[in-house]
Amino acid sequence: MIISDKNSIGEVRTQFARFCEPLKLACGNVLEEFTLAYEVYGHLNAERDNAILLFHAMTGSQHAAGFNPAVPGLDGRWTEEMQDGWWDGFIGPGKALDTNRFLIICANYLGGCYGSTGPASIHPVTGKPFGPRFPVLRISDIVDSQIRLLDLFGIETLHACVGASIGGYLCQSLATRYPERVRIVIPIGSGPETTVLQRILNFEQVTAIEGDPSFRGGDYYGGPPPSLGLSLARRIAHKTFISLTALTERARNEVLSNAPPFGWYQMNHPVESYMLHQGEKFVRRFDANTYLRILDAWQWFDLASEGCCDSLEIIFERCANQRFLVFSIDSDASFYPSEQGRLVHLLKRAGVNVTWITVHSDKGHDSFLLEPHLYTPYMRHVLDEA
Repeated sequence: MIISDKNSIGEVRTQFARFCEPLKLACGNVLEEFTLAYEVYGHLNAERDNAILLFHAMTGSQHAAGFNPAVPGLDGRWTEEMQDGWWDGFIGPGKALDTNRFLIICANYLGGCYGSTGPASIHPVTGKPFGPRFPVLRISDIVDSQIRLLDLFGIETLHACVGASIGGYLCQSLATRYPERVRIVIPIGSGPETTVLQRILNFEQVTAIEGDPSFRGGDYYGGPPPSLGLSLARRIAHKTFISLTALTERARNEVLSNAPPFGWYQMNHPVESYMLHQGEKFVRRFDANTYLRILDAWQWFDLASEGCCDSLEIIFERCANQRFLVFSIDSDASFYPSEQGRLVHLLKRAGVNVTWITVHSDKGHDSFLLEPHLYTPYMRHVLDEA
């Protein structure tokens, strides 16, 4: 690891952990072996009790901090926008996740497309990409794979786990299914269950991808990818990530094109050009089958069932010895603040020590990526408190 200045992680490299012991998945399938791509920042202490596990959002990566110029074997998906860590403002000496005190671990999800085993990975038997033959995943499977990574490090109990958006689902899954393995739990802009609105938006994205003629049932490797479908899926989701005010301000500087590639319609407003650009940029860095696998895990997320428990009211009783810090974003249109309210209510009923902070922002759901100053004081306080 190269440190470029006192507040920066500097240049980093993705590392790869290969696991040869079979991983039984929630839906009954078995992965005989798998790889997780991960990055670490900071140092593990002698007691191995200062580690923080960071879960990325749905289309994020293991590269949370610093500068990573390239990751091998990704077929061009490591584009320029991937090179800067997505949480660089939060990770480093003196920052919210202080690398002078903690070891921060961030791994690309199982099923991902940034070096972890997923649909775009080569099947060890066929020598071809898994494609649609990659097994169905649940949130619990992604957590189980990362528990294997903690075991590799010899980490029995995490100081904390942190995750935003569906990364917050993974925090809750780890906290309730492995309560002895984490002390502090920090979900940001998340909730305890998939809402009806999320199901509708996710279903629209699934049908956009699967309706692209180039999708070919997921067997598109070696040919043209389903770029139109994946681009449309990204636009469907993107409008929930940022507030309409922020979207309008960003679009104001976009170059307006009046010739979209899909029909007779002539675009007539910068916001249309902006949204088209977001979709076109996204398809260069993401895999459609991975998108579908993770969306499917989101649609089926059931914290109680995956934790072999009868109800959400009961499962959080397992967290009695943990400390929760729950963040809401008042302008969030992806995970509305009422969802964090539901989570906090469940935690309090279970007797869990929880603090609920509402961040006031005009950035919408993306605030957790863009405004570290709004979160850092509270995160540092809770991480220091324990």
